[in-house]
Amino acid sequence: MPTPQTGIFALGTMSHVYLEFELEAGVDGADLVALVASLREPRTTIGGVNLVAGFRPELWARVAPDAAPPGVGGFETDLVGEGGYTMPATQRDVVVWLAGSTYDAVFDVSRGVVDALAGQARLAHEMVGWPYHHDLDLTGFMDGTENPSLVEAAAVALIPAGVPGESGSVLLLQQWEHDAPAWEALPRPAQEAAIGRRKSDSVELDPRPGSSHVARTDQDLLGRIFRRNIGYGSLVRHGTIFVGFCASQAVLQKMLERMAGIDDGIRDALTVFTRPVTGAYYVVPATERLAAFGSADRV
Repeated sequence: MPTPQTGIFALGTMSHVYLEFELEAGVDGADLVALVASLREPRTTIGGVNLVAGFRPELWARVAPDAAPPGVGGFETDLVGEGGYTMPATQRDVVVWLAGSTYDAVFDVSRGVVDALAGQARLAHEMVGWPYHHDLDLTGFMDGTENPSLVEAAAVALIPAGVPGESGSVLLLQQWEHDAPAWEALPRPAQEAAIGRRKSDSVELDPRPGSSHVARTDQDLLGRIFRRNIGYGSLVRHGTIFVGFCASQAVLQKMLERMAGIDDGIRDALTVFTRPVTGAYYVVPATERLAAFGSADRV
């Protein structure tokens, strides 16, 4: 069975950068994939920095049709839900996720990646992330309570054997900006009702409010995902980078639709206090399939 890009499961890294690129006019997609693959075979790290690469689903299907998971498409149109609440589509062609123990090393590799892709793809969006108090997000609640353990994560995140794209994954990448003053003005019981968990120990409320984030994203109902969420931002503008891996795009898409209230008109209460500013899907191919496009290292 092919090997997944190991950075997907490399927990404990303290500095993260997400670089999203758009193909330059006239550039052949296969040439760009080859260039990304040649940055470094993702089975290894670059100076202690993990590199994970993903591609617009349509781009990957065009250059590697035998390794393209069926039915997976880009985030091409805004998702509009209850009351006009909108999750914007900002699909790009390539994402390179770099993660390491120190930001200086991640920064240096990031510059090298941008330089290596110059002329083939332009940097369209950059997000710098960092963990907040180990396992909290910037709402002050624990993030990833329902995340599978590393023992279980591969079965959740990776396309199974025998299916095109096996050992790859579908990535949903979004930047969510928090309305920190409005959120922090809420008393704790109101915050807990919006999340659906106690703030002190992350235990689920019983009963949980139907509009709570826990209820709207119930993985027992929707299916499991493996999240690598991380905090980002400045004192004035900050929030959460949602990094969700799954073997099935349908699970990720249904999660977004339920958060927006598309299925039954009940919007996720957390969306009153946080809004997505980006949204894209990427296919993250198996190491060997991506490495087949590569040549000599260029970083």
